[in-house]
Amino acid sequence: MELVFWLLIGVLFVTALIKAATPKGVVGERRVQRLTDRGLNQDVYRSLHDLILPTPDGSTQIDHAIVSKFGVFVIETKNLTGWIFGDERSRQWTQTLYRKKYRFQNPLRQNYKHVKAVEKLAGLRPRCVHSVVVFVGDSEFKTPMPPNVVYRRGLVPYVRSMTDVLLTENEVERAVHALESAQLSDKEAKRRHIRTVKENRRKPNCPRCGKTMVLRTAKQGRKAGGGFWGCSGYPKCRATKSA
Repeated sequence: MELVFWLLIGVLFVTALIKAATPKGVVGERRVQRLTDRGLNQDVYRSLHDLILPTPDGSTQIDHAIVSKFGVFVIETKNLTGWIFGDERSRQWTQTLYRKKYRFQNPLRQNYKHVKAVEKLAGLRPRCVHSVVVFVGDSEFKTPMPPNVVYRRGLVPYVRSMTDVLLTENEVERAVHALESAQLSDKEAKRRHIRTVKENRRKPNCPRCGKTMVLRTAKQGRKAGGGFWGCSGYPKCRATKSA
């Protein structure tokens, strides 16, 4: 019995280490994957996960794509806690957690690039591709959200609510084949994509308009030759930030 006890303790310890080392976003994506694989009839809805697809400016990573005769559902996952404020048109949304506010890119805008990549690669009309954002953490919407922004429990009902037949069986098969074939599977391509994502995350957002800031060099004044962050919306937005 003592041996069994210590084996159990070892298993729990290893499990805890794995969870601690797993990025929060990956945990959320796995939860959504289990949800769609179990909650949707796989004969009707074809599930694709963690797609890294080529784009004209490099690549883009899509958390989940569900292909069906009712269209392709391109799903962006957000694993966040706290209060969530946002709307369809804002560049950035706000997460409030323990009285602190954190801004993040409007996930609908983020998913727009994913949707366009799927449309182009699968050769589909815009009406055949649905953008969906799902929040899987212990979060609460504090502003009205569009119907395609849902909590985890609302994802499967939302997908099932789309009942207009948009694709034939052959078109479904062609879309699945196109996305699977376009998937960047080689390790170097994935490394390049991860590198690009990390570099973009290091760039701050403009405190005034929300656009990404770019690193510039001061040409005059006492800080000439030094670096500073300038809004990419210049000259419309002239906000700056110390580098």
